[in-house]
Amino acid sequence: MTQYDYDLFVIGAGSGGVRAARMASGHGVRVAIAEERYLGGTCVNVGCVPKKLFVYASQFRDQFDSAAGFGWTVGNSTFNWTSLITNKNQEIERLHAVYNNLLQKSGVCIITGRAQVLDAHTVAVDGTEYSAERILIATGGWPSVPEIPGKQHVVTSNEMFFLEQLPKRIIIVGGGYIAVEFASILHGLGVNTTICHRGHKLLRGFDEDIRDFLAEEMIKKGIKLLLNTDIEAIESTGDCFAARLIDGSKVSTDLVLYATGRTPNSTGFGMEKLGVELDTELAIKVNSDYQTNVPSIYALGDVTNRVNLTPVAIAEGMALVNQLYVKQPRPVDYDTIPTAVFSQPTIGTVGLTEAQAREKYPDIDIYKTSFKPMKNTLSGIDEKTLMKMIVVRDTDRVVGMHMAGTDAPEIIQGMAIAIRAGATKAVFDSTIGIHPTAAEEFVTLRKA
Repeated sequence: MTQYDYDLFVIGAGSGGVRAARMASGHGVRVAIAEERYLGGTCVNVGCVPKKLFVYASQFRDQFDSAAGFGWTVGNSTFNWTSLITNKNQEIERLHAVYNNLLQKSGVCIITGRAQVLDAHTVAVDGTEYSAERILIATGGWPSVPEIPGKQHVVTSNEMFFLEQLPKRIIIVGGGYIAVEFASILHGLGVNTTICHRGHKLLRGFDEDIRDFLAEEMIKKGIKLLLNTDIEAIESTGDCFAARLIDGSKVSTDLVLYATGRTPNSTGFGMEKLGVELDTELAIKVNSDYQTNVPSIYALGDVTNRVNLTPVAIAEGMALVNQLYVKQPRPVDYDTIPTAVFSQPTIGTVGLTEAQAREKYPDIDIYKTSFKPMKNTLSGIDEKTLMKMIVVRDTDRVVGMHMAGTDAPEIIQGMAIAIRAGATKAVFDSTIGIHPTAAEEFVTLRKA
């Protein structure tokens, strides 16, 4: 008999933790998982899932407006925020039940409460101690807000999914994907929306053409962009707020949303006392096997601040179990990970940006097209699509693909397979397109 209560004790029932727990238990490992908030973690509760539901809700206004061009007469429409929140909550509760059922059927012991790591092999939850051969930290991240006067008046992405009422005006601080996604959502729901960003462009790290294109499309829709500036303080003026910018000017608003990044959720449950190494951004430092400097403690997902995406955390959970319990190492390949931004228009991207490709290769060819989608020829909606392909000239290999436009994430998912398979431009050229689609443009790009 083993000397421990469990072989693996997982702290955090988000995407990565749940996948690791279920897989390990399926291989006969005795697993417990502790969660203090909600099953499914950020993605299911205050991230990917509710955000995508909000995205769908925000698209109907344009669809109603588009209908007339196709012969439809649409009556007066109104939007009820409370109904959306209620229906969203019901769906999240359904997913909670699904996660709970999956874990129980897998034989994982679910422990509700905040876990404290007492030593390298002991975890306490609400006064009860559990011993484990290995401990896995999968506690994700948490929104970060800078220390400014009036910080108590702001909300983060967490609170946005539970607002009692929709504001008439909002200032969104930040320029990353959370900021632009919420800007698109709220604008689509009729909110007067302003983005305030200290940088000179949105979406740092994305391809420059995509960054410029999205900003132009957002401005066309009526979203205000305040770039190269920041909020110095937020004052309550009774029935609204005044955001004082660094130039001294003030902007009145009903709500201020800070989307200025997320911090690894690595403190407050024993990591410091145990001596687990953290980096300067408080991420848990791990080796290629997700092992910390304390040999029995592992970490994966957003708490390690590598590639903070739900599918990556899931892949890391699978890789860890394969390494520890199946003895068939299948490391995660962090190159050419596709990603999406559910802005309006949506963005899908995989591989190198043009700037990255120019640093890595002596000669590259750029293929690019921008056009009005067929639907918008009748819809009256003035939204374009941008598609871009990056090719290494001497090998003809495609190393980057970027798209902004309707269904971009759906299209890029398939393109990611081609890039990972090493497809050349000649392969794309020889592929028959599906007509009429936007996706066929990627196989008909002829002029560099």
